[in-house]
Amino acid sequence: MDFIIRLARKKDMTSVHQLITELAVFEKEPDAVEVTVEDLERDGFGLHPNFTVFVAEQENTIVGMALFYDRFSTWKGKTLHLEDLIVTQSKRGLGIGKALYTELMNYAFTNNYKRIAWEVLDWNQGAIDFYESTGASVLKEWRVVHMTHDNLIEFVKK
Repeated sequence: MDFIIRLARKKDMTSVHQLITELAVFEKEPDAVEVTVEDLERDGFGLHPNFTVFVAEQENTIVGMALFYDRFSTWKGKTLHLEDLIVTQSKRGLGIGKALYTELMNYAFTNNYKRIAWEVLDWNQGAIDFYESTGASVLKEWRVVHMTHDNLIEFVKK
């Protein structure tokens, strides 16, 4: 293995932001990223961090990441939400994504989380097949619901 998986540091957030942007392009939402490097640095490394990131590093370059945060389930208790897992396109197929995924699963197990949840686009069959091969369930009955900031503003004004 010629890469390492480690916890991200504040100085890695420029690379993490680049990966987030690459993921948005892959998911056909190239203009959707509003978060900035400064947001990531502030929100991930302050007194009460809002998220944690594992990064994959190869030859001193960040080539992948898994960003996640705590949630609480009224049914299960302490859970995690995996927001994004991405490996830069030129490094896919080398086991980096699986290594990031495995690191997250080990972290959740070690820290006694009861569930990890995330979303996957219905057309991303490669990801779906991978997740199912690891024992994860892709719930077809549940729908993801979003309230955007603009919709929130309109709702509150009513």
